[in-house]
Amino acid sequence: MPPAVLTLTANLLAETTFLLPSSPVLGSTQRAVSSSFQVGGKGLNVAKMLARLGTPALALAAAGGPVSEACRIWAAAQPWRIELLPTTTPTRAGLVVRGPDPATAPETTFLGPDAPLCADAFAALAAQLDAAAPETIVALCGSVPGWASPAAASLRAALTRRARTGRLVVDTYGPALAELSTLPAELIKINADEFAALAGSSPHPAERALALETLASRSPVKVWIVSDGPHSVHLAHTGAPVITLNPPIVPEVSATGSGDVLLAALLHARLDLNCDWREALAYALPLASANAAHPGVAEFDLTRMELADPHSSPKLNS
Repeated sequence: MPPAVLTLTANLLAETTFLLPSSPVLGSTQRAVSSSFQVGGKGLNVAKMLARLGTPALALAAAGGPVSEACRIWAAAQPWRIELLPTTTPTRAGLVVRGPDPATAPETTFLGPDAPLCADAFAALAAQLDAAAPETIVALCGSVPGWASPAAASLRAALTRRARTGRLVVDTYGPALAELSTLPAELIKINADEFAALAGSSPHPAERALALETLASRSPVKVWIVSDGPHSVHLAHTGAPVITLNPPIVPEVSATGSGDVLLAALLHARLDLNCDWREALAYALPLASANAAHPGVAEFDLTRMELADPHSSPKLNS
């Protein structure tokens, strides 16, 4: 059975988490009481959450360098589907540091420098996208270092082809976002900072809906969603006014990955719950907030979620 969603990550992260016995102090040597290894990447997060919700997904990425074998061992042990293609580019390293109490020692993440994949890896990713079933949604998740380089030409072309079928969703930024926003993608989901960079200005939150309406009216993208952490989320839908919804208020523990949970829940609601976009967003926001109130990514307890009927609000044309 082909996956309903194929996520693409072009900037994988080999991540170690340290748990400290006390709040970290700059300028001193500190010893962790425990450590764990995981592979990070927005597309992996989205596929993980989709799998938890019951939507078949495949996370596609590339791993290389000294940590690539550890990444493959980790990926093979996960209960959701991950395929790591080879690349000569070493996978970047990351470090997450947690204290005993997130209220007094908020989680801190260190990310290694971005590095573009090699041309062969870009070509292999592109071939996988082209081989995906026509009904499969391709979700480009996260940054694409080297997007404008000749090495990435094959991937740019494959994403363009998928966009023209209406089966591409995008959660990226920088040059990739600027180019893909000119194509008929099904959805672009970005945060407020990424929206400001794309729009060329940083509108006040109260003016963001109007700025989004203006941008969306000039773009062939069917649906835009702009999030802003715990603040209002805006939805611009073809032929409909901009909709603003507010996520539930929660005590934030770690916001890392909440945007990925949001995207996964949106796709699940559209594909499996037969929701229109407003219903899908209303369904997804509590899940994203639950992620922010829990350490880790897409690891909160779904059995404790009390999700409203996504079809209880008036429908818009979808």
